[in-house]
Amino acid sequence: MCDDITIIDLSVMISPENWEPDPIVVDRVDHVAGANKLGRSAHHFHRRKGWLGLIDRLISRRRCIDHRDFPDEMGLSQMFYRLSTHTGTHVDAPFHYGWRKDASAPPFMISEIPLEWCFASGILLDFSADQEEINATTVARQCEHAGLSVSEGDIVLINTGANRLFGSREYFVEYRPIGPSAVAYLLDRGVKVIGTDAFSFDAPFMQMIDAYSEQGDASVLWPAHMMGRDRPYLQIERLGNLDLLPRASGFRVSCLPIKLENADAAWSRVVAIFEGKPQ
Repeated sequence: MCDDITIIDLSVMISPENWEPDPIVVDRVDHVAGANKLGRSAHHFHRRKGWLGLIDRLISRRRCIDHRDFPDEMGLSQMFYRLSTHTGTHVDAPFHYGWRKDASAPPFMISEIPLEWCFASGILLDFSADQEEINATTVARQCEHAGLSVSEGDIVLINTGANRLFGSREYFVEYRPIGPSAVAYLLDRGVKVIGTDAFSFDAPFMQMIDAYSEQGDASVLWPAHMMGRDRPYLQIERLGNLDLLPRASGFRVSCLPIKLENADAAWSRVVAIFEGKPQ
């Protein structure tokens, strides 16, 4: 079966070495400390309550083992990551975008999204070789030039060229946004999932804030995200390796998010799947 498909990883590495506005923190429990921790773990699993449970825990402490009792004096390691749901390659749920004041209920969260949206035919729109605005006109033009037909349920991936700066501070301030008209163009054709290699769909934060300060027009604030309040869709942000895709269609995308209860977004190991060896 594995010989019949090729999988290309479209996710970026989550690493504390990468520059992030909210730094990634990793606490590591090595194999020696892990062995000692396992040796002390018995008292967590006693079911009796009250005084009987206390007696059980006291007895279990006398029976504790440590790393010296394990083969090679090594137990099992453990790691604790502290990071945002929007760190690394992730999928935004409609809840993330907010909702209208007259809405009857908040939009669905990441654990509630239809999973069939997250495994579908893929379309690649490559804007990495130019600097033109990504809007409905340029999206339509590229589809025409590449002979692409966007169909209902397709997962559309947009290569802006931003991935070349991934890991640096510049990645968060030097990228091209995806205009709301481009989003509307794709939603009009039944697309439910759109992805980008950039930090965000919308312009760098200070560009939007400065524009709002000058114009007083709230529509310049996170416009692509705000579209999701009226037309629910999923954004994949911080994709990687889009330049490795050998063709713009004829593959499937899997972007299943981690099932975080009541979360606005979740990390995903996004991949492109080709039948056989892509040419």
